[in-house]
Amino acid sequence: MSQVSPEAGHGEPPLGEDELWEAVADPSRRKVLELILAHDHATPTMLAAGLPFTRQAVAKHLAVLARAGLVDARRHGREVHYTIQPERLDAAAQVMAHAARAMADAAARWDRRLNAIKRLAEEQARTSQAEPPPAQQ
Repeated sequence: MSQVSPEAGHGEPPLGEDELWEAVADPSRRKVLELILAHDHATPTMLAAGLPFTRQAVAKHLAVLARAGLVDARRHGREVHYTIQPERLDAAAQVMAHAARAMADAAARWDRRLNAIKRLAEEQARTSQAEPPPAQQ
């Protein structure tokens, strides 16, 4: 029977959105996630063979991913096998989708404001060109 790896941080409840953002913000951790997804499970040694960094760096990335609840670690003999936690990965996708919508909404508001400023500036330019300059005395 497999046992949970205590060093991977499993057993602790998944943390909040900040931990998700921290975990997925790093391109190296996203690559680790992609490799685990591609193989259904992976050990740090397997991952290090497919990545341009050391096994120790892989282990550190896995620890961050485990703290965020994105991966599950199970010890099989001397090896620790990591698998993706699909529910938490879905939660991460939802958090990012919500943030993307919020950013798109903010961008749309700024676009409207900037367009209004542009219209006012153009109107001011047309008005100042149409009016004759004041007579000098």
